[in-house]
Amino acid sequence: MHNNRRSFLGLALATVAFATVGAAAASAASVEEIKAKGTLVVGIQGDNAPWGFVNTSGVQDGFDADVANLFAKELGVKVQFQPLAVANRIPALTTGKVDILFATMAMTEERAKSIQYSKPYAANTISLYAAKSDTVTKPEDVAGWEIGVPKSSSQDKAVTDAVGSTATVRRFDDDAATIQALISGQVKAVGGNQFYGQRLDAASAGTYERKIDFLTTYNGVGTRLGEKDWNEAVNVFIDKIKANGELAAITKKWMEIDLPQFPESIPNIPFTVN
Repeated sequence: MHNNRRSFLGLALATVAFATVGAAAASAASVEEIKAKGTLVVGIQGDNAPWGFVNTSGVQDGFDADVANLFAKELGVKVQFQPLAVANRIPALTTGKVDILFATMAMTEERAKSIQYSKPYAANTISLYAAKSDTVTKPEDVAGWEIGVPKSSSQDKAVTDAVGSTATVRRFDDDAATIQALISGQVKAVGGNQFYGQRLDAASAGTYERKIDFLTTYNGVGTRLGEKDWNEAVNVFIDKIKANGELAAITKKWMEIDLPQFPESIPNIPFTVN
């Protein structure tokens, strides 16, 4: 009886799982279907200026928004932005909640197992930020500290890899919560992208500074694994805006830097669908 019950429960769970996967697959539209529909749903960060944020007019804005708007224009469709927390970006894509990710997606081997990356279109330096009064020059100097990071982010991995068990890594829902944790004294430092300095200075001028650079990452557009049409469309688009100067202009506008040199390849992170 118990065995039969377990078998029944197992079958029921498997059926639910299959139905869930089937529903996700059914909701994943092709490029041509999106063109016919006329609207592209873009997953983006909602509170991580200048990458992606909602401006004072209530409109999605920032570097990724500008690039995504250009891509929608290239497809001849309207864009609908779906702001996402860091940890929700990949699930939103793989379940078909969004069609594509322009969401500050640092290119990592682990993520490349779950999503298809495009060629890189942005670069991002991950660093440790702390009070100017704290002397920090190497990871060993943060022994015993609590360091905040957005969970499941490139900062999370970079800081965890760098400090190991020397310090305690505390994970927050997003960049805004991580920055607030430092300002409010919940943590002694944070792992942040290259714009944390500006945001921290805006919140408390002259208090914080960049201490240690951990690594430079590259961001790619995220599409679903195996969807060659999306991957090819995005890569053709990226090549185009690199060549015609539009990507350089957006980079200068939001990052105040020249367009970085991007690698032709990154080990174990394919830019194309074979």
